Amino acid sequence: MQHGLILRDGVLAATTQLNQRFHVDQNLSFLSITSIPKLRWSSPKAFTLKPPIMSVVFLIIGLVVFGLGEALLVTAGVGVSPWTVFAEGVTNVTGWSLGFATFAISISVLLLWIPLRQTPGIGTILNAIIVALVLQYMLPFLPRFETFFANAVLALIGVFVTGFGGAIYLVANLGPGPRDGLMTGLQTMTHQPIALVRTCLEVLVVAFGWALGGTLGLGTIFFALGIGPAIAIGMQILQFRSRGH
Repeated sequence: MQHGLILRDGVLAATTQLNQRFHVDQNLSFLSITSIPKLRWSSPKAFTLKPPIMSVVFLIIGLVVFGLGEALLVTAGVGVSPWTVFAEGVTNVTGWSLGFATFAISISVLLLWIPLRQTPGIGTILNAIIVALVLQYMLPFLPRFETFFANAVLALIGVFVTGFGGAIYLVANLGPGPRDGLMTGLQTMTHQPIALVRTCLEVLVVAFGWALGGTLGLGTIFFALGIGPAIAIGMQILQFRSRGH
């Protein structure tokens, strides 16, 4: 009888441990996403002159949300994005303006699309236009806080809003922006999870920018470490919502 009780307790303990690991794996499953989901509102191909209306709608929604997230990060004022740090570093070396350095980096990243076989689309163009418009018109209306803690929280929210917006417009499949296209190209080449690829890319960009004299802050670290997981979480949410319907 005693041996039977010991065996039963051992089985129960093992089962509990397996269930706990299963729930942990489920909760962290977004970290294993290795491709952009294809949902019913995704365009069949990125480059098309007649994109599906629903794909265009979700593309615009995603870019507006994406721009709102970046505006929250700017409003927080606790550190710029990794690519802006890189652009600042380039200006220190070349003497270019920040705007021209950002433009030059974007063109260089687009050239990297060629060996990575990335396809542009209307989303590639609308990315620059819509995000710029959202930044211009939303910044005056966003809350500003006096304490560093509140602004840090705002920056963290901004990162996750940016990631969710990025997930929406990438799933629309009408062409990514320069940085997101670099991410998807590297992911296709390496077959590594999207969250890991984006995080490594952002950290590398921060390192180069900081080495060249760019300035970074807490918001920069939030973005570098959080944008990859935020995009992956957004894609997982969209998948679950799609299955629910």
